[in-house]
Amino acid sequence: MSQVLSDTPSAAPADASIADAVRVLEEDIVLGGLHPRERLIEDDLIRRFGLKRHAAREVLAELARRGLVERRKHVGCEVRAFTAQEVAELYQMRELLEAEAARALPCPLPAEALRQLTEIQREHDRAVAEGDPRAVFHTNQRFHRTLFGFCQNGVLQKAIQEYARQTHAIRFGSLVDASYRERARQEHWAMIAALQEGRRDDLIRLCRGHLAPSRDAYLALNRHLQARG
Repeated sequence: MSQVLSDTPSAAPADASIADAVRVLEEDIVLGGLHPRERLIEDDLIRRFGLKRHAAREVLAELARRGLVERRKHVGCEVRAFTAQEVAELYQMRELLEAEAARALPCPLPAEALRQLTEIQREHDRAVAEGDPRAVFHTNQRFHRTLFGFCQNGVLQKAIQEYARQTHAIRFGSLVDASYRERARQEHWAMIAALQEGRRDDLIRLCRGHLAPSRDAYLALNRHLQARG
């Protein structure tokens, strides 16, 4: 498994808002700039983002609501770490939800919907080609939000988004590895082709298999750390 892109956190805007700080820290966690069990300290956030103390606390509270950090007694707030069982259970739920959405999508997908999805994927292609993991992360999110938004089941869409967000802190191993990014890019185009040609069974299979790399990369890292410990 490749190393993370960088241990250097992303740049923060001067006098950042709470939303800015949450966005930057989420990117740092997703891309491996902040590691599992790494502490987040209010004073550091105040200095880095130019926040008041109450705003720094709200940033940590929002990250906790998103499942990216957790508070531990006598330790404070730290980037969430997952057990192998937690990873397996979260990805099992994602697989169930996203396969069900694939069953509910119009297939073939109407031309205008295909056009929207294709335009987003071209942006994702550019991000992959430029080796920009932050852009890859955001365009990948847009692709899947748009894709599952066509299933016309609002409750299912929200459930998919919620469980995807809960696995953000798990995904850094796949997002920062160029081979994983290329695999995801190719699988997106395969999904588009299946939707265009009305191949629902292939679409369901692709949606299920698409989740495996990030799950497996995190589990491999866990095994590596345990072996070193």
